[in-house]
Formats: sequence, C-alpha cells, structure tokens
Amino acid sequence: MRIILASSSIYRRDMLTRLGLPFTCQSPDIDETPHPDEQPAALSLRLAREKAARISTLNPGALVIGSDQVATLGTDAIGKPGDHAGAVRQLRALSGREVAFHSALCVTDGQKTLCSDIITHCLFRTLDDAEIEHYLRTETPYDTAGSAKAEGLGIALMQSMRSDDPTAIIGLPLIELCSMLRRFGLNPLLPSLPTTFA
Repeated sequence: MRIILASSSIYRRDMLTRLGLPFTCQSPDIDETPHPDEQPAALSLRLAREKAARISTLNPGALVIGSDQVATLGTDAIGKPGDHAGAVRQLRALSGREVAFHSALCVTDGQKTLCSDIITHCLFRTLDDAEIEHYLRTETPYDTAGSAKAEGLGIALMQSMRSDDPTAIIGLPLIELCSMLRRFGLNPLLPSLPTTFA
C-alpha cells in the first residue's frame, strides 16, 4: 500500500519515519485561512481533511495522511510567531497559562476517510524575560505555533502536559495514526501482513 504524507513539514516527516513504513511526502498547497467564526478545533480538522483530500485526488489508490495543528488560549487561536519579537510577545502572553494544542489527523484512501482531533493541554511555567530570551536564542521556534518546541528545549517552558498521545504535541499523533492505519488494513508492527481490525 502506497503511503503519502500530505505535508511539507520536516517535523511530521520525522515523526512518521518512526513507524518504519515507506512513504513519500507531497505538499497539499491549500488555503489555510480560517472561515468566518470558525472555531480553532474545527479549523484544524478541516485543514487536515482538506490536505488529505487534495493529495488523495492526485494519487488514486494511495493511503494519504493529513494533519494540522492549532494552538488555542481560551477560544483564541495562537499562530506561528514568525520572528523573534512575535515569539517574545507570545511567550509573555502564555506565561503561567494553559494552552490547548489541537492536533488533527485525517487518513483517507479516497473511499474511506477517518479523522480525529487529539488535544494536548500544556501549562506554561511562569517565565521571566531572561528565560524567554535564552530559549528563543537557543531554539528559534519562529515556525511553531505557541513559540515552543516540546521535542526540544521547549519542554523546559512547561509546568505540565496532558494528552492521550505524547507525540501529538509535535504535530503528528502516532498512537491515533497507528489505530487508523490498522482500520485500513495496515499494522505498523506487521507491515507485510494484512490486518482485520475494524
């Protein structure tokens, strides 16, 4: 079964590599502008679905994986900071507060489509400016929602993290993905044998 990751993200590519399955990557190149009054959780699910659908249309018969992540503070979406000044503002705003990261996942073969939203609740420590500056100069997380890379030094920004899937915070929920792959007849632990999980 041909597997395609509908993403240009190096983080998602590296995460999928952990499963040891052969795959290729294709950028879905979709418009990620939120719809009017669209809630962050709905946005992440829609974008994951649209990414998978776009690449599935171009590759009939392939198993396509789409994913998207939206961070939220209360009901407000938190985007990528883009630069150092933006990241400083974000981390000051998130200091001592809880952020919910919605990591949406969609898998489709063009006939059947499965989608899920895995939520990670991250409580940021109370951060001082010296800590923020050191972190940002060390890791430059300007392409990451919330300005924190939990797979690196960003973990030191956290007081606690709660999730059913510890990989979700990095952008590709592997526990949920493995469950979905089994429902398409592919068991990552026995990739050469079909599975009958429903």
